[in-house]
Amino acid sequence: MTKHAPNIDHPTLKIVKEQFPDRTLRATEYRGQSTLIVEPKDLHEIMRFLRDDPRCNYDFLSDVIGLDYLNYPSQTIGRFAVIYNLCSYPRTDRIFVKTFLNPSIPTDGIEKDSALELDSMCDIWPGAEWTEREVYDMFGIRFRNHPDLRRILMWEAYPAHPLRKDYPLRGRGERENFRVISRTDG
Repeated sequence: MTKHAPNIDHPTLKIVKEQFPDRTLRATEYRGQSTLIVEPKDLHEIMRFLRDDPRCNYDFLSDVIGLDYLNYPSQTIGRFAVIYNLCSYPRTDRIFVKTFLNPSIPTDGIEKDSALELDSMCDIWPGAEWTEREVYDMFGIRFRNHPDLRRILMWEAYPAHPLRKDYPLRGRGERENFRVISRTDG
């Protein structure tokens, strides 16, 4: 079996590096998919550039994904990551843009943590509205200037963010008030 070297020659990476020479940018590749890693403070500006520059022309935001790297076996830049899946239909190209966040307070509750905030991409791609709400609901990462940042999957008073890895698998008492239904119940 031949090992392949990382293919981080994605044409967009060079363009972004030329446009933002003073920014801290990293790149990775996994299974032929390139990821641009940017600092949270630079994210909005770089994302607008990726959409507006004709050499990039990422005209579609396919998805916004949250990840929790708590107890991850290798070192990461931050505990949480938000990943944007961008597509350029005219060029039939795709790139992922990732940014890392570190909480400044314990993450076992629902308290607002200003360290877990990013600028919303809804002004660039209106379709980011629902996917950002999902990341907020499940991970507690807030999006500044989002037009309707409220829970989308859990009820509004839900006491935590269930996809955080420090959230107990059996919950924190949410299930005790529900009647158990067996397969034979009608």
